[in-house]
Amino acid sequence: MGDVVISARDLHRHYDGFLAVAGIDLAVYEGEIFGIVGPNGAGKTTLLKMLSGLISESSGEIKILGYDFATNAIAIKRNIGFLPEESPLYENMRVMDYLIFFSEIFGVTKDVAMNRINEILSALDLPLNKKKIGDLSKGMKRKVAIARSLINDPQILIYDEPTSGLDPMTSKYITDFLKELKTEGKTVIFSAHNLYQVESICDRVLIMNNGKKIVNGPIDEIIREYGSIEYQIEFRIDDFDDLRLGGAEPCNDHYLIRTSDINDINHITKQIIEYAGDIVEIRTRETPLEEIFLKLVGEPISGHSVL
Repeated sequence: MGDVVISARDLHRHYDGFLAVAGIDLAVYEGEIFGIVGPNGAGKTTLLKMLSGLISESSGEIKILGYDFATNAIAIKRNIGFLPEESPLYENMRVMDYLIFFSEIFGVTKDVAMNRINEILSALDLPLNKKKIGDLSKGMKRKVAIARSLINDPQILIYDEPTSGLDPMTSKYITDFLKELKTEGKTVIFSAHNLYQVESICDRVLIMNNGKKIVNGPIDEIIREYGSIEYQIEFRIDDFDDLRLGGAEPCNDHYLIRTSDINDINHITKQIIEYAGDIVEIRTRETPLEEIFLKLVGEPISGHSVL
């Protein structure tokens, strides 16, 4: 695991007496993908805005690359690419003009900017045409927003719901792109409602609810601690009654046995073979992150809240 590039200690954020973030501690390491999940109103967006310097914490401490925003805000922001969930674009501009404009804001020289823009457009499969941004599809607009977040070649990417509202193909493309950014040494921290997506690409995850940490750690450790493993054996046999195996369920033209004890596997398979049965499949099922989330939080991730 690399060095800590983002650290937060005892973060709180109040809005007119409402506590949106309540005592969050976290550390994000160089070159990892870190996910933040929780139901609506959990405090995810508020936390991401504090980590990116868009809003200040009411109390607590944030360090980005060892610096704090109070004394090194410009240096920090030069190393951050931020993508809000709702990301307005200048819809009357064309993609190239838009990205050149933002490269100038970040002080990127023209030659470097052109090379970087062409690389980003190619990586995102974003065609360079004469359409104005306002005429692009929602998925293409999201890619433009992601391209904008990369124009200064930041070390840290903070994305709020990067695939929200996108079709499955575009969503998968962006998910794969995030994994590619990790291979390039980028650190990615993002929020999402799609827990399958989080489980498939994140190294570690923070589960939040009501502004508080529910659990924080590597996904495989969370699954081991809060989930379970189920082994399933599918088999065919002519004389099932002779087999005398309890718990078998008829399943189309075969039978299915479920067990949580690894020691049962050898016994069951030996019995099936002994009675001239055929094993169709043996598979292992771990509790998915979504089920663990429901167990810990007690409400769907898309549930409604006051904020």
